[in-house]
Amino acid sequence: MILLRYNDFSTGGELILKFYDYPIISKESSLPVFLVSVGLNEWQYHVKCDKGDNYAKALYCTKGSGVLIMNGEKHIIKPYTAFFIPAGCPHEYYSTDESWDTHWIKPSGKSCPDMLKALGFDKPKIFPLPKEEITYLDHCFRCMHEALLSDKVDGNFRASGYLYSFFIELSRLAAKGKGSVQIAPAVTKAIAYIDENYMKQPGLESISKAAGVSSQHLCRLFRQTLNCRPMEYIAKRKIQAAKMLLAETQKTVDQIAEETGFCDSSYFCKIFKRFESITPSQFRSIEQAL
Repeated sequence: MILLRYNDFSTGGELILKFYDYPIISKESSLPVFLVSVGLNEWQYHVKCDKGDNYAKALYCTKGSGVLIMNGEKHIIKPYTAFFIPAGCPHEYYSTDESWDTHWIKPSGKSCPDMLKALGFDKPKIFPLPKEEITYLDHCFRCMHEALLSDKVDGNFRASGYLYSFFIELSRLAAKGKGSVQIAPAVTKAIAYIDENYMKQPGLESISKAAGVSSQHLCRLFRQTLNCRPMEYIAKRKIQAAKMLLAETQKTVDQIAEETGFCDSSYFCKIFKRFESITPSQFRSIEQAL
């Protein structure tokens, strides 16, 4: 880790100008997603990667301005802007101001590409950040650094947990920056109907009728919005209810299967394991151990 500090005599405090954390990757490489590096630079230097980086990189700035060149296109980066650079994407960026701060992180892991794609970070992206809403993003960023700073052995395990939160929040802010994604009223109506009737195993026809659209159109809307079909959503909703009962009650697996609308406990266990990769009993044991 590289850390540069100076005293802020106007406030009597200490400000961090620069830090680069490059944790030694060992046990955490078995995690689905883990942190490769995180850093802050109050005076960003010139970076040029003609062949791209080995890892994807997410950056955001709050002060100053700079130029970003990705895939031959030049972009002016102003304060409260974030940008995402996929692995292998040629890029260059440099300051055009007296100072330009950049906060950056690099993730990795066998599930990293899937996580990034699910959150909309599978292509180059530049978007504004709502100035009044980056507090939690900053919090996740600082927590990654502090986890690595305070624990040289297992700090990256904790940092990797904050990594998920960082990208989820960055995805939310990206959607807000370009305007919130509008959910079709039919999907909202269908979800409300499913929430009230999932234990009765409603059919696609009755759900479509409640939503006011054809079955074919509703399936298309569900795939676009939730990346699943209505009947799959019902199964997920049942599993969600079952997980709450497993964690918060002492009811038997048979009782929970019946309460959540499964025809029998064997089928319930089969569907539960398909979605959760463990049995209901294993899930309960894990929850009780926490």
